[in-house]
Amino acid sequence: MQQEIISPCIGVCAIDDLSGLCQGCFRTLDEIKAWWDMPLNDQKALLTTLEQRQSDTINFD
Repeated sequence: MQQEIISPCIGVCAIDDLSGLCQGCFRTLDEIKAWWDMPLNDQKALLTTLEQRQSDTINFD
């Protein structure tokens, strides 16, 4: 039995024109579309990527 990973969507669905990333979950449109068909390992890898994107994007200056 494969464990399900909860989608990173937080309901703030707006794609940034410059980065091409969702302003809520930091995924591209292709990543959003592919989420439910991704193997578990790919979902885990994407979550790691999203953490890095969020860290790179948020500026506290």
